[in-house]
Amino acid sequence: MRKDIHNSDIPVLCQACEARHRGVCGALSPEQLIKLSKSTGREVMKKSSVVSNLDEEVGRFSNVIKGVVKLTNVTQDGRQQIVGLQFAPDFLGRPFGDRTQVSAEAATDVELCSFPKATIEALIKENADLEHKLHEQALTQLDEARGWMLALGRKTAGEKIAYFLYWVATHNDPTRQCNDDVELKIPLTRSEIADFLGLTIETVSRQFTKLRKEGLIDAVDRNAIVIKSMEKLAQRADV
Repeated sequence: MRKDIHNSDIPVLCQACEARHRGVCGALSPEQLIKLSKSTGREVMKKSSVVSNLDEEVGRFSNVIKGVVKLTNVTQDGRQQIVGLQFAPDFLGRPFGDRTQVSAEAATDVELCSFPKATIEALIKENADLEHKLHEQALTQLDEARGWMLALGRKTAGEKIAYFLYWVATHNDPTRQCNDDVELKIPLTRSEIADFLGLTIETVSRQFTKLRKEGLIDAVDRNAIVIKSMEKLAQRADV
């Protein structure tokens, strides 16, 4: 249940924050939010800005407040691979780890709420609900990874594109129902989508054209579409 945003016990920074209402900070008491807010900072980062590098010493964690963060890893021969996306109000980072396991980059303009590693880890130790929230997010990401293993291994090119669009649309707004005419800004370029899905750029472009001809999407511009039916897109993605 959403807490009263006018509750004077809640720090001003946290009152209208979605990470408190839908994210991990919802597990914190007003006193713990006050403690955390004393060392918390908001930061707006432009698209393509580096949030953190691979194998970097961890000093802070963040909640994604707005936008999409792209997670990448690098093969031994230097090739970069997108391994995930994080949306608001996801918790960005891996508690109790000393170094980052992936690189994080702003896929769109993003707003982050960051706090010291030591502070959040101390709160995790004293608050079982916070630990549960983080565990829940980790399990959700594991379920999504299994879904992507199925998608990449068994789905057709058309199903992969539909699955990707449906996944981004539902993560941009988890409360979204199967509505018509949903405008969606795509956080990845065609080249990045191709790399993420194991397709060529030409195949990605052809499948976007096919979805338009099937009446499932309309193009707004190179980076945005209108989903004509979330329900039909889900069927096309074989969700």
